[in-house]
Amino acid sequence: MKKVKLIISLLACALLLATIQTQAQKKHIFSLAKHDFLLDDKPFQIISGEMHPARIPHEYWRHRIKMAKAMGCNTIAAYVFWNYHETQPGIFDFKTGNHNISEFIRICQQEGMWVILRPGPYVCAEWDWGGLPTYLLKIPDIKIRCMDSRYIAAVNRYISHLSKEIKPLLCANGGPIILTQIENEYGSYGNDKTYLKTLKKMWQKNGIPGPYYTADGAAAHMLDAGTVDGAAIGLDPGIKDKDFEAAAKQNPNVPSFSSETYPGWLTHWKEQWQQPDTNELKKDITYLLKNGKSFNFYVIHGGTNFGFDAGANAFGATQFQPDITSYDYDAPINEQGNATPKYYMLRNLISQYVKYKIPAVPAPVKTIEVPEIKLNPLTSIWKILPRPIASAQPKPMEYYGQNQGFILYRTRLIGNKAGILTITEPHDFALIFIDGKLVDTINRNGGHWSVKLPNNGSKNPWLDILVEGMGHINFAQYMIDRKGITDRVTLNGMTLMDWQTYLLPMSEKMVASLKPAYPEGIQDGVFYKGQFTLTETGDTYIDMGKYIRGIVYINGHNLGRYWNVGPQQRLYCPAGWLKKGVNDITVFDSMQNTAATVTGYKLPK
Repeated sequence: MKKVKLIISLLACALLLATIQTQAQKKHIFSLAKHDFLLDDKPFQIISGEMHPARIPHEYWRHRIKMAKAMGCNTIAAYVFWNYHETQPGIFDFKTGNHNISEFIRICQQEGMWVILRPGPYVCAEWDWGGLPTYLLKIPDIKIRCMDSRYIAAVNRYISHLSKEIKPLLCANGGPIILTQIENEYGSYGNDKTYLKTLKKMWQKNGIPGPYYTADGAAAHMLDAGTVDGAAIGLDPGIKDKDFEAAAKQNPNVPSFSSETYPGWLTHWKEQWQQPDTNELKKDITYLLKNGKSFNFYVIHGGTNFGFDAGANAFGATQFQPDITSYDYDAPINEQGNATPKYYMLRNLISQYVKYKIPAVPAPVKTIEVPEIKLNPLTSIWKILPRPIASAQPKPMEYYGQNQGFILYRTRLIGNKAGILTITEPHDFALIFIDGKLVDTINRNGGHWSVKLPNNGSKNPWLDILVEGMGHINFAQYMIDRKGITDRVTLNGMTLMDWQTYLLPMSEKMVASLKPAYPEGIQDGVFYKGQFTLTETGDTYIDMGKYIRGIVYINGHNLGRYWNVGPQQRLYCPAGWLKKGVNDITVFDSMQNTAATVTGYKLPK
């Protein structure tokens, strides 16, 4: 009997595999009419939910796609983050874990969803440097998103590699990709039409013939600068007649759609959680559905800025607004993948207009609580300093090939020993020490970059400046954003020279190699470590409310940043990063020198 059941099970699997393969081999034609999108020559309304594979634990990809389908979507929009796949020039990863973009797209197809591909090269997305690889910032005079030959060469290399991954997945080749975006919101940044045309030619040369679309705000100047001939016009957002009229004026011969319809919004540190009005959202979606307009929810599910992937905004020369670790976005599907009241409102609304059957909502992902974990000091940053690099004046991280974490600058004070210390262009948060004692901090935001140094009586005191990068700016004109000290340091107007620089990338590999060495040395900038035992695994949220600002690592995985200014106090930890038995947790706090406990909760707040 067991053999019979096994044979039946194997036959069922084989039939399912054959069905999937047959579906994958079926080719479709997706095209642009004057007013409509056409799928196999028939009008097709795109109802898309956007999510980003890099922000979702790999093991939950299928669950999140099923969640979008169960809300009524027929399409998934997905950003590809260039800097996530090419961290060093010419070294690409499209295969491991969350980097396997082709696997994500195939899962979409298996779940009966079409795909809108948003490959950049620039994407914004509140992602570090808008998806551009920060190795470009090692070039002192680099210009981005234009015809700078060095930038274009890097873009060409990226498109060439990515095209090989996605070409088989175009709907014309039997895959689910129906639209490919060219750049992103370019009309909010520049006006180099040659650049946009060059990108289009690159895709065509690499076997990605379209159809294409662009996405811009529904303003005449943005559409004029950001659109490409022959590409559909995406509106960020398109939620009323005049938005679509603006697109028609720009190009009456291609369809337009709401390429970013916002069910939520992003949150920066020191802000309240953003929670846009749901009644306005319902009104916007009703308009789109009633008028048969195609649209994309940005985002249907946000996920998490694990590690150092959160970006930042700046709309002035001295402004800096870093994004929190969570990318919950107040989206219909929350950070942990659960349906919200907003989700059910939208599901009910969409069901009134579509003809296809909307499936049942998947069961929630399991969550657990972790009892209070005791942490003990492990070592301090001062005990793990690498070999220093000498320089006449401070240089930013990127000049040394580092793009994240911390960097320490050290010099002896000769001449002036006390007074007004000014760091010109500190990026982004600096801690200032005299002979190992924390004197003050400087936050980049606001332009207040001076502190008073006391006279401690030492003949030639050591000055240490520990700088934390908090995400490269991802939008608008201030995107050339290197980390560390980007200009100079002066004391009473005297430029300080002869520096030693220590690179502290805080990589997962670096943290895993730490050895006990405490309490000797300076006490700010401490690593704490603890262990906890689990009899079962599940998603949890690590509460950092008893710490000040730093980073959390669970079993070697970087959960992201925390900061007691809020609003986020708990960091999402997916079940796949936990294990039955003993688990390790390491916390680096740059400003707290006493240990405290942490706890895991089922809910984010």
